[in-house]
Amino acid sequence: MPFRPVDALLPLTPIAFEILMALLDEDRHGYAVLQHVEERAGSALPLRTGTLYRALARLMDDALIEQVAGDATDPRRRYYRITALGRETAAAEARRLADQVAAARRHKLLSGSRR
Repeated sequence: MPFRPVDALLPLTPIAFEILMALLDEDRHGYAVLQHVEERAGSALPLRTGTLYRALARLMDDALIEQVAGDATDPRRRYYRITALGRETAAAEARRLADQVAAARRHKLLSGSRR
């Protein structure tokens, strides 16, 4: 795959960002990624199995995650790991979102903003 600068990968979809965050601390199989996203985002980001696997495929195509050897006790499970580019992209997306939140605060769009 040809090199793509991180900026060319932004903005991430909310689902892609959540998947990358689910993989930051450990490799996970698809269902574990789904559970992690559901626990973190709840009903704010409904994620179905088909949507998850399409997003995983796109993230692999963009070299943001990679498939790795799984659990020897269940070879059917595919495990995923975030790549260095994936970490860099997730960090860039977090900065982009933080900038948007800061702008919303400046415009007093968030509760708790001073009027």
